[in-house]
Amino acid sequence: MSRERYYDIILSPVVTEKSTYAAEQDKIVFNVRKDASKPEIKAAVEALFGVKVKKVNTLLRKGKVKRFRGTVGRQSDVKKAIVTLEEGQNIDLASGL
Repeated sequence: MSRERYYDIILSPVVTEKSTYAAEQDKIVFNVRKDASKPEIKAAVEALFGVKVKKVNTLLRKGKVKRFRGTVGRQSDVKKAIVTLEEGQNIDLASGL
């Protein structure tokens, strides 16, 4: 797979309070493309960040229906990947790519 494809798979890191607590257990959370598979996500993280990945768990958060000034809208679906790193591996999300 090309390096450009890796950048297409990993959309952004998830920086929330819950994902920060998960980082203490060597788990990093990313927003990924909806059609990305677990082996593709694993290969992308290993290639872009230079770390060893132990396993990848994915989840698909369905978009919510929201109202704004009486108009009904819908947020889009988001696929997240929880990447567990091997012991001793680390990703510094503050420095970027």
